[in-house]
Amino acid sequence: MEFFVIGDRDTVLGMRLAGVAGCTVTDRASASDALRDALARENTGVVLLTEPIAAQLRDEVASHMFGAGWPILLEIPDASGPSPDRPSVADIVRKATGISL
Repeated sequence: MEFFVIGDRDTVLGMRLAGVAGCTVTDRASASDALRDALARENTGVVLLTEPIAAQLRDEVASHMFGAGWPILLEIPDASGPSPDRPSVADIVRKATGISL
């Protein structure tokens, strides 16, 4: 199982230094293509998306997170730090399962 990151240049470069493959994107169209390619990769188990990219692809991310579920999609902060309106893990689990942690 491998990780794959989709995000801005600085985030992808930093993850590559840690051995994680990735794709730098600058707009919604390239982000959508990168996500589709990452989901099609046979050996990818976790796709990391920076929060701004995930926000651009909210419908696609939500349908995958609450549907197919594999590979796992995780939103990570970009170089500017975490988004102030980011939902907690407990909120995501509650929304996906209906179970309150």
